[in-house]
Amino acid sequence: MASLNRVILAGNLTKDPEVRYTPSGTAVGDLRLAVNERVKQGDEWVEKPVYLDVTVWARQAETCSEYLRKGSPVLIEGRLQRDEWEDKEGNKRSKVKVVADRVQFLSSPRGGQGKDGSSEQPRRAAAQTQDEPPEPDGQDLPDDDNLPF
Repeated sequence: MASLNRVILAGNLTKDPEVRYTPSGTAVGDLRLAVNERVKQGDEWVEKPVYLDVTVWARQAETCSEYLRKGSPVLIEGRLQRDEWEDKEGNKRSKVKVVADRVQFLSSPRGGQGKDGSSEQPRRAAAQTQDEPPEPDGQDLPDDDNLPF
């Protein structure tokens, strides 16, 4: 039987992103995401948050750290990963986290400035953290009269 390990989540960060570096210099970012789940309690609907740990790698981790803050809305595409370890008492522990393939910023940073106070790139450019070609802005398109068809 085939299997698929893919998640798409939209929510808000519950704290500022944290970035650290591996010994080889690769950035690793940790995000904490809250996603609301609607459940019915009695006669009314109530929103209950679900909290998820998200790991982001390389330039994408640095970009998240630079432009995102606690409360920032994001869309995350990625996969689930189970981490296992032993605690200090020797008990086996595990947790499921999300490893992000893509993080899409759903709003621009507050005040239009990055963490260091410098002005930011346009939202679309800041959110484009994968090796994707930039979208055309229409300035380099030929006139309709010069089209070969």
